[in-house]
Amino acid sequence: MAKVVVIYSGGMDSYTVLNKALQQGHEVFALSFNYGQKHSRELICAKQVCEDRGVTHKMSDITAIADLLQSSSLVSSDIAVPEGHYEAESMKSTVVPNRNMILISLAIGYAVDIGAEAVWYGAHSGDHTIYPDCRPEFVEKMNEVSRLANFEVVDVYAPYLYKNKTDILRDGLAMDLDYGETWTCYKGLEKACGLCGSCVERLEAFAALERRDPVAYD
Repeated sequence: MAKVVVIYSGGMDSYTVLNKALQQGHEVFALSFNYGQKHSRELICAKQVCEDRGVTHKMSDITAIADLLQSSSLVSSDIAVPEGHYEAESMKSTVVPNRNMILISLAIGYAVDIGAEAVWYGAHSGDHTIYPDCRPEFVEKMNEVSRLANFEVVDVYAPYLYKNKTDILRDGLAMDLDYGETWTCYKGLEKACGLCGSCVERLEAFAALERRDPVAYD
C-alpha cells in the first residue's frame, strides 16, 4: 500500500478519512495545523487519536498567518461564530480565506519530504456551497498543480468529495469508529453548542441514520 499524508483536524470528516486510509492498509502520516483558530479542542482530539493508533503525527504551528485571516469568525476574536444551518448566508463568515490551499500546499511539501505518494483531506459535498476550496474543481486543480510543483508526483485526494456528511458517518460506523473521539463544534466550550453550522450538520447526519451522537451537547 501507499505512504500518504492525511490532513487531520481532529473533526468528524478528517477522522473518518484518517481511519479509511489506515483500514486500506496505507502507511499514514497525520498532519494537523494550528493556524490561529479560536480553540484547540479538535487538535487535542487529533493528538489523542494518533497516539492511540500509533500513527505518526505532526502538529504544525502556523499561527503567524492568523493576522492575515481576520475576516473569518473562526479566527477573529471580534467576529462571533454564527449559529444556524450551512445554507444560511451568515455561515460564510466561517470561511478562512484560502485555508485549504495553504494547508494542502504545506502537506504536499511534507509528502515530498517523506516520500509520500498522496495528500488526503476531508472535503465533502456538504461543504461545496459555503467553501470554494472544498469543491471538485478546486481539488482537481490542486492535484494538477501538485503534479507540476515538484519532481515527485504527489496526488491530492478527497475520498468523500462527492459524498455528504451522512455518507461519511455511514462509512465510519461501518468501520466501527467511535465519534466520541472527535470534536466538530466551532465553539471551544465544555460541551458542543449544537447550534453552529458544524454541529447542526453533524446532528442531522446522526438523526438520518437513527444513531445517537456520543458527544455531549449543551
